[in-house]
Amino acid sequence: MVNFSKKLTTDQIPGWEEHYFNYKLLKDRVKEYTEQTKEGNRDRRRVLKDFSKLLDDEIEKVVLFMIEQQGLIAARLENLGQKKARLQDLPLLQEISELREDYREVGLDLVKLLKFVDINANAVRRILKKFDERLGDKFTDYYVSSRSNHPYSQLKQVFKHVGIGAVVGALSRNLGDLEEREGSYLNIYDQHPLAIPKDPIIDLIKATADKLTNSTNFLRFLGQHALIAQEDTTGSEVERIEEDKYYFISLVLNLVNTFLYMVNTYIIVPTADDYATSLGAAATVCGVIIGSMAVAQIFSSVYFSAWSNRSYFRPLLFSSVMLLLGNVLYALAYDLNSLVILLVGRLLCGLGSARAVNRRYISDCVPPRIRMQASAAFVSASALGMACGPALAGLLQTNLKVSVFTINQDTLPGWVMAFGWFVYLIWLWISFREPVLDTEIKDFHEGSSSSSSTRHLEEEELEQGLAEQLLPSYEDDQTDQAERLPGASSLRPASSVTSAYRLLTPSVKVQLLIYFMLKYAMEILLSESSVVTSYYFGWNTSTIAVFLAILGLTVLPVNAVVGTYISNMFEERQILLASEVALLAGVLLSFRVAGTYTVAQYVCSALLTFVSAEVLEGVNLSLLSQVMSSRLSRGTYNGGLLSTEAGTLARVAADATITLAGGVLGRSALLNATLLPSLLICLASIAATMSTYNSLFY
Repeated sequence: MVNFSKKLTTDQIPGWEEHYFNYKLLKDRVKEYTEQTKEGNRDRRRVLKDFSKLLDDEIEKVVLFMIEQQGLIAARLENLGQKKARLQDLPLLQEISELREDYREVGLDLVKLLKFVDINANAVRRILKKFDERLGDKFTDYYVSSRSNHPYSQLKQVFKHVGIGAVVGALSRNLGDLEEREGSYLNIYDQHPLAIPKDPIIDLIKATADKLTNSTNFLRFLGQHALIAQEDTTGSEVERIEEDKYYFISLVLNLVNTFLYMVNTYIIVPTADDYATSLGAAATVCGVIIGSMAVAQIFSSVYFSAWSNRSYFRPLLFSSVMLLLGNVLYALAYDLNSLVILLVGRLLCGLGSARAVNRRYISDCVPPRIRMQASAAFVSASALGMACGPALAGLLQTNLKVSVFTINQDTLPGWVMAFGWFVYLIWLWISFREPVLDTEIKDFHEGSSSSSSTRHLEEEELEQGLAEQLLPSYEDDQTDQAERLPGASSLRPASSVTSAYRLLTPSVKVQLLIYFMLKYAMEILLSESSVVTSYYFGWNTSTIAVFLAILGLTVLPVNAVVGTYISNMFEERQILLASEVALLAGVLLSFRVAGTYTVAQYVCSALLTFVSAEVLEGVNLSLLSQVMSSRLSRGTYNGGLLSTEAGTLARVAADATITLAGGVLGRSALLNATLLPSLLICLASIAATMSTYNSLFY
């Protein structure tokens, strides 16, 4: 792990040291306040007042220096602009070249300023989080709410870098004007931005500014769904070791596992109600059939997460075998006329859920230079699997007998997936390469060390640096560790569900509630679609399959729009709240109030609900990674596991609701009965979001 205090010191720009946020001073003051309040020697209100003033002073110091540097850069740009204007009458090539170099020098100085703001913003985030953790107050919420919306807000200057965008624009325009284009000087405003040949310094400025503002694009936005860290890695040895652990075909096999599992999850949705009635059960038992896979996944996520500490090949092998057997049983249940065997088959499929292994392989074994692409591929594989599952079910419309086996729309999904997992199992056995274990890497370092003390430090560094990084974080130094209780360490991951729960702050709990809510609403929509549409509209399996496939295919286009445009126009917390409201509107529109329930009403409400939930998921997981404790970034009980469990529990609850409501109230009341819990949970999540809204400022 990167030592934040050390990083803060080493990354300081020479000559600017006295203008940086004094993180060590405030960290020591937090320690002092913690000890004094425990002993009862200091009033908590006085602590809040003193710390607020100290924080204001440090932020003001940073902001004033930032404004001073912006002014200097603006003055230099003005002088260069006057120089450029004089060259318009007599454009000499040498003078233009020299002027371009002058603009590039200004650009490099702007990059330095952006990095200055970025590291100071990180220091402010960390000290606010540390204060809340140590003193148990919602200080961040108070401080941000009182400062961020104030007309003289200095906090906005740090986090929103007000004014720097204009400087970036001025540099881009002037460098663009100086580009030689066959003797013609075209203005950047007359062309599409992508058509302008950019000077490399502009790309450097843009990359630095994007990092500061958490600006994103489609690839990065997709990667956020995976909840996998994209941390900066500067150590050459760590990079070389991670390269040794990486094997492209192994990554492909993990992505194929993800795709097949999602196909396996949703391929039965269009026919689950028909299968249930074929076995003598009510159509609404489809909720149990679909949800039984999620029930088993609650447990499989934990043991797969723990298993991946020691191996990746064996968990994937076990997953494939379980899914192969589960699908065979699912298909055989029809001829055996046994609902129990069908449910056992689905439970076995759930026990083969290796998504924790897939995610962790990308986190641990894929080099940082391509980890974002791998994360986006993970999410894309999931989305495509979700769309292909129902679409494939729509194609499997046949009815014949092969020996003693019935092949029809109910059993064929099981046989097709069993064949798919059999082929995958063979490919896995032949091609997967087990990554180098961390213990082997430690041995390598021990052999190359020159002294035992150096060996110990290197081993400890590797253990921290190569541990599972599902959430981005910096760790404090050894002084910070000493502030903890005896035997505890800020570098130690949560060792149990209980210890993980204790690390959940109110903001984290709210984000997990939102994740539960959106997964619940999506599962209600998808799982009951076959029952609702056949009851109200008389849709057959093919029509239902096409409808669900279209819903699944909206995932990537919607993420493209949000990731490329919307996320760069609004704050994440604004998108979060707007998505929740849109999802609430979709749920409300889905209710059958009176009269005829039309196809148009159902389709429009389903699209609004599904798209809103997809947008919400990406932003929710991004914010979750920011507010979650760094101790939940690794180990078995990590943030990725917690979010997976929250989503899986939501699916189980939704499927159980469908079966119970259908069994008690019947198909005629199923729609409204299942939408009511979605409505209440959505309202609760909106209220919870409002209560922690200010803590999501950054």
